[in-house]
Order: sequence, then structure tokens, then C-alpha cells
Amino acid sequence: MTESLAAVVTKFKAPAELWRVPLPEIEPSSALIRVDAATLCGTDAHRWTGHFTEGGGDQPFLQPLTLPYIPGHETCGTIVETGGDIVDVLNVPLKPGDRIISAYAHCGHCYYCRVSTQTSLCHEVKSYGHSHPSRLMGGCSEYHYFPPGALFIRVPDNVAPEIAASAACALRTVMHSFEQLGSISSHETVLIQGCGPLGLYALAVAKDRGAKKVLVIGAPAARLEVAEQWGADHVLDLTDVADPEERVRWVRDLTFGRGADVVLNCANSHAVVEGLRMSRPGGRLVQVGISGEGDVRISPRLLFRGVQIFSTVMAGARHFYEAIEFVSTRQKHFDFHKLISNRYPLDRLSDALLAMSEFREVKPVIMPQVARDVPTPAL
Repeated sequence: MTESLAAVVTKFKAPAELWRVPLPEIEPSSALIRVDAATLCGTDAHRWTGHFTEGGGDQPFLQPLTLPYIPGHETCGTIVETGGDIVDVLNVPLKPGDRIISAYAHCGHCYYCRVSTQTSLCHEVKSYGHSHPSRLMGGCSEYHYFPPGALFIRVPDNVAPEIAASAACALRTVMHSFEQLGSISSHETVLIQGCGPLGLYALAVAKDRGAKKVLVIGAPAARLEVAEQWGADHVLDLTDVADPEERVRWVRDLTFGRGADVVLNCANSHAVVEGLRMSRPGGRLVQVGISGEGDVRISPRLLFRGVQIFSTVMAGARHFYEAIEFVSTRQKHFDFHKLISNRYPLDRLSDALLAMSEFREVKPVIMPQVARDVPTPAL
């Protein structure tokens, strides 16, 4: 075993190419896994369409995207080789044959790592799914390299690889968001904007943490059906209610005119304005991730309502661990397989990304088992 077959994006909005990529040198404290499943999310679709080509300015953790790269940052796999002795986040030794997901490596010595303990804001964070193919740090490949400094979370036997992979992005981000929000009281109404993987996982966590009522606004109808099956008390289909004013009234009618106690915007960045209008005075709102183009304009009057506003940037190792524990222990309450849509081989990665960008998929899975009769390009 000296190389990995990988799907490589060489042009935006174009079919990915299959490359044979030499395996990297296995450094101390690193791990090489055989990819069992790699799921895709909206970030992968945005990268493929070329939306993330610019860096983050004063936010170096928002790294610019350059071609070529291997997509996929939601990966579950089986260890095939390690750089010496490695352990999981519970300090339990790992060995070849163990299944893991990986939290991102960070420097460990900067202000964000040592003082504020916000490791996802570290300027040297090493996230996956956007690196040059030679680094083999993308899930759309037969093998995935987790570099030194990565933190490993063992996947329990009762968690399917595609569920573990999806938890390694959407659910860990949701866990981070709920940490920012604080406890959910039994009298509180939680509103979820959006019913993609982020929104559905947010619904599950809100129900699990004892919210009195959970409202979900989103589309299409098939996703809202999952929301209802998972316990949403009321759902609103965006395709039926296009008027923002009517959507705000819907929320207020269900909350005695006040608005929701807690709002999680899992839709897009522009929906935060509508989310603020749906929040009660003194409520809490968290912007989960980033999406959408252009600036967001907020009236000063909306800011004079005492609403606490948070925003979530990726997650720390504890959130990855919490996510895996959640899908392992809550399967009787939520059918997490409802999140998973179609399965694609590596040579159909572009079909999956296009379907994601057109909202025809919820959470597609890339399965890396395809023929290996492809050339090895010069890296």
C-alpha cells in the first residue's frame, strides 16, 4: 500500500478527477485511516462552487481555498497505521483496526488554545477537506491522513460509519452552539431556522435537553417530515409561506406574542435578521456556521431588545466527543439514518456536490470503493 485513490477538484463547478495520490509519511502522533464513509455538507458544496476562495482577513482560521484539493471534512475510518503510540480523547490507547473520527489539530500554545480555550479559533488550526492532494487530508479518498496534533474520538460499535461521519461536522457544531447558549429550561420554546442536517440535529438536541416546545421553519417537505418524526411540535414550510411577516407572526402566535426564548439559525446568515425578529426580548440567538453572500443589514432597533447573540465557529474536541456519544446513546429516540440520503462512489463525487448545491440531497455519503485503473498525476 503506497498510494490512495482520491477524488480531486481541479476546477470549480466541474467534475472531479480521480487521482492516485502517494501516501504521506506517517509522522509521530499521527494516524492513517481507511475511509469507511465520508459524508458531505453545505460547506463542501460552497467550496466546490468557488465561494470560499478568499481568506478570512483577521480570521486566519478561515483559510483560503486553492486548487487542486480533496474535498470532505466529515470522515469516519479504520486505523491502518499510526505514528507511534496514540490515544483517544479519553487517553485510551488506539491501534490499527479501531474506528475513529478526528477533531482538528491546533497549535496548543496561542491565546486561543491556552487562555480562552477556544481552539477552533486557533490561527494554526488544521481542518480537513480543502488541502492540496499531497497532504491526503480529505475524506473523498480511499485513505485519509490525520496529522500530528489531531485529537481522536473512538467510534462505538453501535454507530454506523456514515452516522459517525455526519456527527463529525453538523452535530459537533450543534453541540458547540448549545454550549454557547447554556442550559435549556423546561419552560422555554426553541425555534430552529432550517431543517438540513444542522437544523435536524439541533432539533434532536433541543428535545433531548428538555425544551417545552420546538418550532422548525424550513424546506423541503421531506426534511420537515423528519423533523416531525423527531418530535418537532410545529413546523412551517418555507415554500408555503414566502412572506417573512407571516413567518414572524406564526412564531409569535405560538409563543403568546413574545417570540421564541431560543433561536438557532441553521439556515443561512441572512436569516439572522428574521431570527432576531422571532426572538423574544431578552432571548438568545445563535448563528450556527456561515453561509450566504453579501453583507447582512440589521436595524439598530432589533439590537435594542436585549437579545444575546452568539456565533459558532467549528468545534473543539469535546464537542466531537459529545456528538459521538449522542448518536450512540440516543438511537432509540431519533432515527439518525433519516439524515442520510444517497450513496455515491468516488467517481460520482461531482454529482453529489451538484445535488447538494441544488438542495436535492440532505446528507450524501461518498463510498471510496471504486476501480483503481486511473493514472497517477504529478503532484
